[in-house]
Amino acid sequence: MRKFRKAPYDLWMINVKRPSYDELVALLGVPFSVEDARARWGSLVEEARNGSTIMITRERWEWVGLVPLSKVGGVWSGLPLVPLSTARSKLGDLVRQVADPYGEPVLLGRHRTPVAGLVAAHVLLDGAAPSDHPDADALLVGGHTITLSRDPAEGLVAAIARDQDGAEVSAGAGRNAREALRALAEPPPWRHPGWPATGMTSASGPG
Repeated sequence: MRKFRKAPYDLWMINVKRPSYDELVALLGVPFSVEDARARWGSLVEEARNGSTIMITRERWEWVGLVPLSKVGGVWSGLPLVPLSTARSKLGDLVRQVADPYGEPVLLGRHRTPVAGLVAAHVLLDGAAPSDHPDADALLVGGHTITLSRDPAEGLVAAIARDQDGAEVSAGAGRNAREALRALAEPPPWRHPGWPATGMTSASGPG
């Protein structure tokens, strides 16, 4: 029998293990398969819009959460916005894309307006632990400045917190100012330099 040498990356792939999502299963229940999620897509999206998180898995090791917009942390500018009908037909591909260790969240939209999101399961797992990041009130008490801006094109409000030297320390976005302030979180790895983009209008902000 002829023997073949395995490339070094084959060994690396064999040793890769997915994170344990037992905690998420305990909190949120058994995930839907892509096929089952497609069959109930409309009702699952409505559940997410109303605040629920629904886990979806592809091939048992690619896991994502269908989440309300408040759980899509950080600034949304630059994130993909996929129509709900397209997301349903391409759900398997989207799960693989978002679940990738270097993947970014995907916004799901109706008439070009975000209504829910897909985020990687490991992001939800990290968020299950208590956060030591200060909320909006604590940031203001600590001498930080929070600026609210609105993107007319996407209909989103963004909150940017900066320290006394002007460095950005926190960011959040939502459909209104309340959601944006509640979503304040550490700037995510997918944030694009130079945001806010030109054309965004300032809504309010101290200082």
